[in-house]
Amino acid sequence: MINGVSDAESVIIGLSAALLVSILFCKNCNVFSDMKLSPKAILFTVAYIFIFLFELIKSNLDVAKRVVSPSLPINPGIIEVKTKLKSPMARMILANSITLTPGTLTIDIKGDSLFIHWIDVCCDDQEKATQVIVSKFEKYLEVIYG
Repeated sequence: MINGVSDAESVIIGLSAALLVSILFCKNCNVFSDMKLSPKAILFTVAYIFIFLFELIKSNLDVAKRVVSPSLPINPGIIEVKTKLKSPMARMILANSITLTPGTLTIDIKGDSLFIHWIDVCCDDQEKATQVIVSKFEKYLEVIYG
């Protein structure tokens, strides 16, 4: 990518090199220690990537629609949602996935709670907000990280 080439071969080589360097030089890191290396976990990891990309595109289109709308239909607010994830790495990936999708921003994580700024708070009920924001990612991360 440094040389501006973004064909499939360059991307695969870059990702492979990054993974190799991470594994070799991260002896004290516990990044991969929580991850399950079973066929089911690998399958769910691939599925998670596609689900995340789908949610990313969907959120981008939603925010773009709001921006070009003359009435700017937003109802911003900060909500608290709960997660069932126990692994710190799984919680971090969940928080980053929420932040990377436009319209939501993870502000803080305390225990099993995530505090999220949401561009359009559609419900005051914590369970409903958790269902809308967290559950689509959480079910995959539960399998990947246990």
